Amino acid sequence: MDTQTFWKLIETARAEAAPDRVAAHAAQLLALHPPAEIAAAQQVLWDLLAESYRSPLWAAAYVINGGCSDDGFDYFRGWLLTQGEAVFAAALADPDSLAGHPVVREAAAEGLELWDEEALSIAWTAYEQATGRELPADSFTIGYPPLDPAWGFDFDDRTETAARLPRLTALFD
Repeated sequence: MDTQTFWKLIETARAEAAPDRVAAHAAQLLALHPPAEIAAAQQVLWDLLAESYRSPLWAAAYVINGGCSDDGFDYFRGWLLTQGEAVFAAALADPDSLAGHPVVREAAAEGLELWDEEALSIAWTAYEQATGRELPADSFTIGYPPLDPAWGFDFDDRTETAARLPRLTALFD
C-alpha cells in the first residue's frame, strides 16, 4: 500500500458512501486486500497524519470547531483525510482555503463541528474484519514533527487568528 493507493481507496469510499460513512466504507474496501497490505495502510495513514501535524492547520481546526484539544486535532485531521487528497493537500498548503469548502461553510452556518475519529482506525477496522485479529502493533510507527513556534500564540486571540486565517475567522465570527 502506497500513498496514491490509499488516496484512491478514500476517493472510492467517498464516491460510494454517505459523507458520514466514508471511513467505515474505506475500512470495508480495505478489508478486501491482503492482510500485509492492510497493515501497510496504517503506516500510510499515520504518515499523512504526521504530515498534517502543523500549527496553522491546528489553528484552522480551532476556529472551525470553536476550540481544539490534542485529540480534537487528531479527529479533525481524520475528517480532513475523508475529504480526499485535493482538499487535504489544499488545506496543508493554505489552511485558510478551508473557508471555501462547502462542508466547512455548512458547519459555520449550522454550528457543526468537523471531526472523524473513525478515520484514524480505517486500517485497524479493516484488519480485524479481514483476519479476526488486531492489527500487529509493530506494523506502523508514529512520529510527529515539532510544531512551528511562530504559530505558538493563543488561538483564542481573535486579532492574531484573523491576521493569519482571515477567511476562516470571518466565516466563523
